[in-house]
Amino acid sequence: MKGTFVLFDIAGYVALLLWGTHMVTSGVLRGYGSALRRSLGRFLGSRPTAFLFGVCITAVLQSSTATGMMATSFAANGFLGLAPGLTVMLGANVGTTLIVQVMSFNIALVAPILILLGTTLHRRSDDARYENLGRVGIGLGLMLLALHLLVLAMAPVENAQLLKEGMQALAGEPVIAMLVAAALTWMCHSSVAVVLLIVSLATGGVIDAPGALALVLGANLGGTLPALLEAHTPVARRLPLGNLLVRAFGCLVCLPLLHPLAHWLAALGDSPARIAVNFHTAFNLALALIFIFPVGKLSQLLVRMLPEPPRPADPGLPLYLDEAALESAGVALVNATRESMRMADMVEGMLKGLVEIFGKDDTVRAAQIGKMDPYLDRLGVAIRQYLADLGSEALNEEDGERSQEIHAFVINIEHIGDITANNLMEFAAKKAERGQDFSADDIQDLANMHMQVMESLRLGIAVFMRGDLRAAQQLIERKELLWRLENDASDRHIRALREQRDGGGGDVYLRILRDLKRIHSHLAALAYLPLERAGLLQGRLVQPNTTTLAEGKT
Repeated sequence: MKGTFVLFDIAGYVALLLWGTHMVTSGVLRGYGSALRRSLGRFLGSRPTAFLFGVCITAVLQSSTATGMMATSFAANGFLGLAPGLTVMLGANVGTTLIVQVMSFNIALVAPILILLGTTLHRRSDDARYENLGRVGIGLGLMLLALHLLVLAMAPVENAQLLKEGMQALAGEPVIAMLVAAALTWMCHSSVAVVLLIVSLATGGVIDAPGALALVLGANLGGTLPALLEAHTPVARRLPLGNLLVRAFGCLVCLPLLHPLAHWLAALGDSPARIAVNFHTAFNLALALIFIFPVGKLSQLLVRMLPEPPRPADPGLPLYLDEAALESAGVALVNATRESMRMADMVEGMLKGLVEIFGKDDTVRAAQIGKMDPYLDRLGVAIRQYLADLGSEALNEEDGERSQEIHAFVINIEHIGDITANNLMEFAAKKAERGQDFSADDIQDLANMHMQVMESLRLGIAVFMRGDLRAAQQLIERKELLWRLENDASDRHIRALREQRDGGGGDVYLRILRDLKRIHSHLAALAYLPLERAGLLQGRLVQPNTTTLAEGKT
């Protein structure tokens, strides 16, 4: 029974180690995930900077798995090239070894201080960034505490002959040992935790140096599996598969050389634990030096192995809403943004050529546009559900604001699609059915108003994608311009009807003008959230000019 309690203690301390790792990763992503995503684009100009970025971001996140998941999603969505992504992962693999190096030293005395400071920051601070920084401190403290308790728990295990013989038997079969460690790492989603567990086993004398090296190889191999198995498309699998191939190559080279490697590394520290830690660093550093230059050829091989599948014939099926990315709020929001831009592209395609449809009575094109609305609605529902699955508790303040912006953008784009497909195309069908014609002046005014709406759509996309405050101000200011265009075109059309110089069109033409103005109103609505947050909304709301309104009535 005493041995059973010891095993339960070890399992509990491993769980505590995993939870500490999770707290560090989630704290960094919630508090500083947006800054990390912005940095991702700035540090990919060259291989050295991409490599260093991978090292640093993994050292901060305490998890190469989290870095891999983030990089995989960005690469799948086209925001990160495959070759730079592979370079980032080479850096991430080295970065995770730095964490193990630091944690392997006896710094358990720092654990209570980190937990105390972290708890104080988390409970006392009203700033979300400091609150999450406190979460990081608690997580680091729990990791150090768990490692200290693991070492203490291993002391009686060292004398447990049966367990020691079992571990030594496992170490005698390096391939099986590697596969067992790989499976454990995949289940834990943390190569850091598993390598630290191996170090604890080696410190307790449960396993010798060559056996520890075989387990470390398995931890490295298993660390590539979560991102690969959770990727749902061939494009998304390219980056994690490349990372797997790199580490599998290293494992194949090192497996036959475990005893010589242990002997060579003993010069840097002869304890099995120190040999395992140094091997973990040397293994990943050597792979980075070998593969950092041919990453371009490796990326070409991966593209040939996993070609991009043909796009689905159904435009209403989402392409970028990767469920696996929901674990990282920043990555999930990028996915939702990309899918929202698909909706914007569809609406832009629906609005293009609108003038020609009314001028030439193109009923075929009008019918095609009318069929697009259900696709837009389905995409909108999918994006909103994706954001709901993300949940507000996983979002920091900046990510929460971005989620609101995406939600507002999707709703307004859906409304524009409804107006275009249902109202405007219905008017086009009625006009063709009645044989009504618009005059040259009507078409010209319609073209002018349509051109302004298309320009507003481009401004709205700039506001949504870049948070462009100048574009947001222009959108609000253009409300008066669109109101005047509609008012002038309506007055001219009505005067022409009275003088019997218009070929017809009547209320259909006026409703078209009204709906174009409604479309612009939905585009202008995209400007309110960023302007309000910047404190620029007051005094920007445009009211109709009463003088112009009076002139229009006379």
